Amino acid sequence: MVEQQRSSKRQRELLNFVDGFIQGHGFGPSYREIMRALGYKSVSTVAIHIDGLIAKGYLRKRDNSARSLEVVTTHLDDATARKAPTATQEKWIINAVTERFDSLEQKHDDSVLDELYVLIGALKILGLDDAHVAMKSRLGDLIKKNQS
Repeated sequence: MVEQQRSSKRQRELLNFVDGFIQGHGFGPSYREIMRALGYKSVSTVAIHIDGLIAKGYLRKRDNSARSLEVVTTHLDDATARKAPTATQEKWIINAVTERFDSLEQKHDDSVLDELYVLIGALKILGLDDAHVAMKSRLGDLIKKNQS
């Protein structure tokens, strides 16, 4: 139990350091700067802690370049880690979108079109980017076809 408190304290310390560094410099700290400032023994230890905070939704990386850390929240209790949908959930939403497309292709219905917009937006929110792009493109094609 003591170990859990220390871990939380270290996470908070790292998160606060990154946040303060970004506010002071306008860009994120390097892993080596974090290591020195917080007294870690190695850069790999920093990477493990950063990856943990990213997985929990407290930090994110804009891209794979150095100094690209962004703070999502400094309140450890406020962050909600976004979990990827399960295979079953992913299959369900893809099927729901496909069913709406099939229905809309047979007969135009504004309520079905509205549902499609919502479901396609949900694909993006759930992190199913490839499906989102494909379904958004399909919707655009369908709308163009109906306007002709």
